[in-house]
Amino acid sequence: MGIKSFQGPMKQRESKDMVSLKVSDYMTKKLITFKPEQSVEEVIVQLIKYRISGGPVVNDNYELIGMISEGDCIKHISESKYHNLPGETRTVGQHMISNVETIDGNMDIFDAANKFLQAKRRRFPIVENGVLVGQISQMDILKATIELKSQSW
Repeated sequence: MGIKSFQGPMKQRESKDMVSLKVSDYMTKKLITFKPEQSVEEVIVQLIKYRISGGPVVNDNYELIGMISEGDCIKHISESKYHNLPGETRTVGQHMISNVETIDGNMDIFDAANKFLQAKRRRFPIVENGVLVGQISQMDILKATIELKSQSW
């Protein structure tokens, strides 16, 4: 017996069984964060220690003020070597990206996946009332889809 219409059953399932998963269901809440006055070398040590590729930069009120990544650290190393400068004098605040795009914790996980593709980012912070509450990564999206697949995909 062949498949008559792949779209028909999917449309029926969408209206009855599809579960909407939110970003807040899969975001990481216990984050490794950085301060703008920290040295880039401290960040490199933390990235290696916790096996992460970057993280949010926050002020004393836990408000998001930037993001720093492996790429930012590598750029620092390259600039220091090229200009023969001591590396320990450079701070996170000098190398972080301050124009940070965030996403809403109530966003559907598939909309977030699409946003990852469009923005070409590895992580997005989630901010509520001006305060950093979590971060979602591409890996978190993959975990969500595996769980959803086991339920109703």
